[in-house]
Amino acid sequence: MEALVARLSRLDTDAGGALRVVTFYDALIRRRVDLPGLARASAGLAECTAGIQLTGTDRMIRMSCDGTEAAGQPQQVSTRAAVTLDDEEIGTVWLERPGPPAKLDELLLDRLAIAVASVVERYGPARTTMADPALVELVISSASDAAARDRALRLLGFRADHPVRVVAVRSQPSLDRVGAAICPGRPVKAAQLADVGVVLASTVDTARFPAGVCAGIGAAQRPDRAWRQARTALRFTTARQPVLHYADLGALALLAEVPADTARDNADVAAVAQIACNADDLDTLDAYCTTGSLRRAADVLHLHHSSVARRLDQLGKTMGFELTDPTGLLRARIALTAWRLLNDS
Repeated sequence: MEALVARLSRLDTDAGGALRVVTFYDALIRRRVDLPGLARASAGLAECTAGIQLTGTDRMIRMSCDGTEAAGQPQQVSTRAAVTLDDEEIGTVWLERPGPPAKLDELLLDRLAIAVASVVERYGPARTTMADPALVELVISSASDAAARDRALRLLGFRADHPVRVVAVRSQPSLDRVGAAICPGRPVKAAQLADVGVVLASTVDTARFPAGVCAGIGAAQRPDRAWRQARTALRFTTARQPVLHYADLGALALLAEVPADTARDNADVAAVAQIACNADDLDTLDAYCTTGSLRRAADVLHLHHSSVARRLDQLGKTMGFELTDPTGLLRARIALTAWRLLNDS
């Protein structure tokens, strides 16, 4: 390649020279040269410093004509061109030539921009877990069209024709740690959007969520629908059930659609609100509703089953029905879930 650069750097401005520039970049693309390699080759060809920067990243690649990395900020930018992918500007390339631009600089930058777009489309940006929130929002927004969503997925390092799992997260550990844990060795990106973290992953290992994480996992193939499902599933999570798949909610997911005033006016939900004033009572009700068994609830609470039976008897009087009856257990579960959703809305 060095010999080719040396030969092309002495091009005249005729059509043959222009053709050689095109051929030069076609060869770089075929060889799958990375971004630093593209900048280095371009600097050698142009005999001046060449630069590349992608939108939304802090990294700037600048190579001098001797093949070494140029330090500092761009100096004397003589020519600049936008890098576009699917009609969207994703970055910039430039030459730092003292004096006026050379006659082939515009063509050189045009071909460099095409080569950079090819690299980004193939490999995406740097393999970091934390991503540009704007790109993540494009993926999960219902307002995005299919082309914009696929373009954002490619920029994030995912293949548009492969399914992406969407997870809504509230977490004490950092999002990058969560993403790396649940999807080791595979493409995964994370971003914080308002009060909820988003993790986009090739696959999700639910057994690997770190402690201190509540997560809802969407089920739909389309990322925007999966995001809505993940947000819903997150609302149903508890300390005893910190990770929930939307698909596992079944008909319970319908409770998320109940208007708040309707739920608040329900007698069973109002009774749970009264019970919630006492932390031990609420914990007992939660343990019983989660396990569905008096004895298993006693094990969870580290109490004798007779003590739990007495508590449930008192709670049943507050609720107005027998909790240990199958119908009573169902009502209690629904009321407790509805009360939690009210407090999460």
